[in-house]
Amino acid sequence: MFGNLYLELNINFSTMNNKKVFLDENDIPRQWYNILPDLPAQLPPPIDPNTREPINPKALERIFPRALIEQEISADRWIDIPSEVRDIYTMWRPTPLIRAKRLEKFLKTPARIYYKYEGVSPPGSHKPNTAVAQAYYNYKEGIERLATETGAGQWGSALAFACNLFGLKCTVYMVRSSYDQKPYRRVLMHCWGADVYPSPSNNTKFGKTILDKNPNHPGSLGIAISEAIEDAVTHENVKYSLGSVLNHVLIHQTVQGLEAKKQLEILNEYPDIVAGCVGGGSSFSGLFWPFYYDVYVAKKSPKMVKFIATEPTACPTMTRGIYTYDFGDTAKKTPLLAMYTLGSDFIPAPIHAGGLRYHGDAPTLCLLLKHHLIEPIAYNQVQVFEAATIFARTEGIIPAPEPSHTIRYVIEEALRCKHTGEEKVILFNLCGHGYFDLQAYQEFFEGKLPAWEYPEEEVKKSIDKHLEEYPWIKELPFLRQ
Repeated sequence: MFGNLYLELNINFSTMNNKKVFLDENDIPRQWYNILPDLPAQLPPPIDPNTREPINPKALERIFPRALIEQEISADRWIDIPSEVRDIYTMWRPTPLIRAKRLEKFLKTPARIYYKYEGVSPPGSHKPNTAVAQAYYNYKEGIERLATETGAGQWGSALAFACNLFGLKCTVYMVRSSYDQKPYRRVLMHCWGADVYPSPSNNTKFGKTILDKNPNHPGSLGIAISEAIEDAVTHENVKYSLGSVLNHVLIHQTVQGLEAKKQLEILNEYPDIVAGCVGGGSSFSGLFWPFYYDVYVAKKSPKMVKFIATEPTACPTMTRGIYTYDFGDTAKKTPLLAMYTLGSDFIPAPIHAGGLRYHGDAPTLCLLLKHHLIEPIAYNQVQVFEAATIFARTEGIIPAPEPSHTIRYVIEEALRCKHTGEEKVILFNLCGHGYFDLQAYQEFFEGKLPAWEYPEEEVKKSIDKHLEEYPWIKELPFLRQ
């Protein structure tokens, strides 16, 4: 269906204008939406691997501030956004909703395509929506420094930005392959005062252990998480900060979906499809959760909306992983979380979509997948950059590799509408720009970009190893809902 579309980018769009919808600063949501009370089944609790019982939330206070732990387990559907956080949000929020009319015209599709553009934030992605909130809650509890990991550098730069606003120090462990591929994201973090280490690093015992075995290890998010947690628990007045996966992080991201709903209302539109990319699940969940609420909880949606999650074939967590309990990091320092996983020892290929190179996904997202309420689709990075280039040459914005997975799906769906004549409304999240990812584009244009599809036998090997090491996981009652 995609065919030679990539080669046909020679249409003159000089008379076309994109249609943007802007909101006033007073329209920034005053509450975040929490999906926990609205899930189709009770979320399996985090498990302490030592006791094999649900973990006591108090045990998490060593790495998280109390306010975030309360949000993590909250049964409240709506959580107030502190005025200090909303005030900082006004630096870039509300973000625009843009109709991709030039892309529609190029595709000759009757579909109407809208994207929520989060690349207008100072760090250039959706990540500050939670980074600012997390820095604020840590600041209020007197924490002096935050330690974190980052894949492509979007989360690390966002937390560096947020810590700088509240006078906190920031230490970032950046996956080594991205550290080398994306030097300007490192510079961005340094501009906001953060210390940045390539992970695995010599700054932690776990990092040194990895480097002793392989001095040229490309790293992974699981390893970087282990290093950041070790840093936090071995130093006083330091907490750990996570950019995705956990409930409180996804809750903060719902400002995107809540704004998008209001913007579509202005246009008298409602989506047939809401799509987004998934590494841990924060940008996609932040966009689709409020529409899920409309469809399955409030029962006020005019349509039965389809929710599409895209991921890389190099790290096919949702499309090839299994639903079980696994650690969130490679050193196995975290509690066990119920999620679709490739095994915490899984080391994905060094694709340029560094933010999607994670072995697991958010437990809330995985529960929805288990109940068939979302649909996952995987693409290789050559397919992804074909779509990204089409988008850049029609819409003008150079997209980051991560949301370009979703752009690939959107183009394919728009072409299906061309053949069926359906006037579907498609909403997706352009969660960041790609101006720090130009090396990836250069490699694509030079034909040097490998497709990377993780072998099925390697996926099986990684998962089997995990279940052989922890056979009792299969007996946990919480997965049998």
